[in-house]
Amino acid sequence: MSLVLLLTVGSGVSFLVYGASCVFSNAMVKEFERFGLARFRVLTGVLELLGGAGLLLGLLSLPLLFLSATGLAVLMLMGVGVRVRLRDGLLLTLPALILMCVNGWIAIDAWRRLT
Repeated sequence: MSLVLLLTVGSGVSFLVYGASCVFSNAMVKEFERFGLARFRVLTGVLELLGGAGLLLGLLSLPLLFLSATGLAVLMLMGVGVRVRLRDGLLLTLPALILMCVNGWIAIDAWRRLT
């Protein structure tokens, strides 16, 4: 099993879990209020659910894998920006930063295989 495949499955499952948490968890309601982004909580969760599903389905379709990974990398870039704006520190920023890099890598790998 290749590293990119493991990263894709791991990221896909992570986003499915975190996206569901964004939509359904009361803790995430409070967290998004702290971010000043309460009105974007459900949208963020739905985008994460779609992106996670897109990564997993993208194992069968390179264009879908590329689009999903790129979208999630951009979403995590915005997440890193929010954490930096709030001065949350490296420990709280690290998950979004790692997921941004992982999905960027997946997107680049998918692009290379597409072209």
